[in-house]
Amino acid sequence: MLLIKCPYCEEERSELEFRAAGEAHIARPSNIADITDEEFADYFFLRDNPKGLIFERWRHMHGCGRFFNAVRDSVSDKIHLTYKAGEPKADVSAFLPNALEKGASK
Repeated sequence: MLLIKCPYCEEERSELEFRAAGEAHIARPSNIADITDEEFADYFFLRDNPKGLIFERWRHMHGCGRFFNAVRDSVSDKIHLTYKAGEPKADVSAFLPNALEKGASK
């Protein structure tokens, strides 16, 4: 079982209290009415799925109810870092020296 630290509640809780909400830091179209159907399909459905470190959105469903971001290793399933929604993308090189080699440079 994963223990996930909510950056708002500031405590580790069981993964059963949380729900994954997809990829974090997605560039959304500024005017969605002006994009083509193909561009909309790419934006809405296609997501990166790298092996190694990934940036995800999570929601603390059975706690504060807020969304936050997490850096998770898709191989080991370990969550290395959580931070509040709206904050810039975390610099993973500060706490994992080989992070850039694992695909987290995006």
